[in-house]
Amino acid sequence: MALPDVLERIAAAARKAGRDPREIRLVAVTKGHTPEEIERAVLRFGDFPLGESRVQEALPKIEALPAARFHFIGPLQRNKARFMERFELVHSLDRVRVAEAIARRAARPVAVLVEVNVGREPQKHGVLPEDLPGVLDRLAELPLVVRGLMTVAPRGADPIRLRGVFAELSRLADRYNLPERSMGMSEDFELAVAEGATLVRIGRAIFDEL
Repeated sequence: MALPDVLERIAAAARKAGRDPREIRLVAVTKGHTPEEIERAVLRFGDFPLGESRVQEALPKIEALPAARFHFIGPLQRNKARFMERFELVHSLDRVRVAEAIARRAARPVAVLVEVNVGREPQKHGVLPEDLPGVLDRLAELPLVVRGLMTVAPRGADPIRLRGVFAELSRLADRYNLPERSMGMSEDFELAVAEGATLVRIGRAIFDEL
């Protein structure tokens, strides 16, 4: 499947849910792919943000593709906080200590999403829903721009559970007046769109044919 096919599926899912397709933006997950592959599979079709989950892999690509916009979508550690201002948006902020490190090291306010472990999976990163108010209160005291929330749905879950997870993230975003909801990947993005995703993180469905 090529990127235009993915865009059409996003648009079809949006229309089916009674949403404007322009409300949903594709983040192309480019980890494991070279700048040349990214040009061929993504950037020749338009200016899409590129999602990277490892700082050491992302930095050379940022240098190689200076016109591209990069999002950080992977687990975030304090020792990598100094690099976060290189990204247009950080999807995976899940600890106040890391937020403090980013704010302390960045020369400008960094835009972030708070990762929420809606599925309550012990092996996953993310703030538990009941802890979110306290985290947001603390982040409001820092020179960061909190744009919304992110979640990673349980792998292999049935559609009913997946929709429940995505719907809960949307409810939380509404409750705290946060516009962005980063949710949905290659295997479940249409369900995420139906439940209010504004950013979908898709890699395998775009790069499989390379």
